[in-house]
Amino acid sequence: MAALVLAGGFVAFVAWDQSHWWRVKEDYTFGWLVPVFTAYAVYDRWPQIRARLAEAARAEPAAAGVRWTLNVAAALGLVGGALFFLLGAFYRAGAGTSQPGTFALTTGMMAIVLSLLFFNVPTRTDRSPGAERAIEAPRAKRGLGALVAEPRFRVAALFLFPVGVWLISAPLVSAVEAQISLFLLRKVVTVVAFVFDVLGYPVEQQGNVLMLPKGPVGVAEACSGIRSLTACLFAGSFLGAMFFDRLWKKVFLVAAAMGFAFVMNLARSLFLTGWAYAYGPEAINGTVHDTAGYAVLGVTCLGLLALVWLLNLKLEKSSRRRRRRRPDAGRGGPRPHSEVTSSVVASSGRRWRRAKALSSSTVIER
Repeated sequence: MAALVLAGGFVAFVAWDQSHWWRVKEDYTFGWLVPVFTAYAVYDRWPQIRARLAEAARAEPAAAGVRWTLNVAAALGLVGGALFFLLGAFYRAGAGTSQPGTFALTTGMMAIVLSLLFFNVPTRTDRSPGAERAIEAPRAKRGLGALVAEPRFRVAALFLFPVGVWLISAPLVSAVEAQISLFLLRKVVTVVAFVFDVLGYPVEQQGNVLMLPKGPVGVAEACSGIRSLTACLFAGSFLGAMFFDRLWKKVFLVAAAMGFAFVMNLARSLFLTGWAYAYGPEAINGTVHDTAGYAVLGVTCLGLLALVWLLNLKLEKSSRRRRRRRPDAGRGGPRPHSEVTSSVVASSGRRWRRAKALSSSTVIER
């Protein structure tokens, strides 16, 4: 419990530091939802956390090599996280609130909290005959499977989303964020110009400006899609953590969320460019621009929820298919031995009577 309180203090400090960017940068306004979703994730997983803590207290200790590897990794994470956290704190004290300082504080907090939780999981070390009966693994695992199955790692893994999501709500270093935004902006402008050229509408591209017959339309940096990209990355991470247990499904949903963000922002740019092509560049200001943005956001959220439903639906259908393939499914299980024996005897008797009747009819005909 003390480790959880200390971890909560680190998280609260990082939330206070990041709140500055949530206020001044529209790309990160979703950050106000991060504390709420983090608290809900811990609350939702609390029964599972308690169950794994009890399991770790009674489970047989892992192999010496597995324990040594995880201990070294957690120790390096604790030391490295402390260094990063101190670096961010000194940076903030000297230069005020800055993106590099916030990024260093968030990275350090993640490493410190996960390492603290890992080291404070109660484990069973007594191997004497009179000790409480331990929970033994059904079969020995090797390699990465042994590391993942270690009881302390299993407890710390439940906090991976509540701790790691703060890295999404923290702004990137300015140089990295500018490069990503510029890359997305160029792709959007190039694709829009290409689509209009294929459809037979003359459009001339000059940097991030599209020259239309009724005037130029500039694609601003805010329309690059980085805002929707970060928001969808957060939404995909939350939905994957809450609804899926398999790693590949979580990764797939996060990747799909980023793909949705790019595609829907591209659709929005195509719509606004088409509107400007028909009614002039001034027509897309105000209501049309904002309505298109909100519509894209709503469609993206619905797409993510539909993808979650489809992945769960596929799982349910496959489980039903497996039940149908079982020979005893839906028939009350295997038949008793007495019923099998009586059915065999009855079928043998029927075959003997048919053979006797056939022989009698042959004698009469003769």
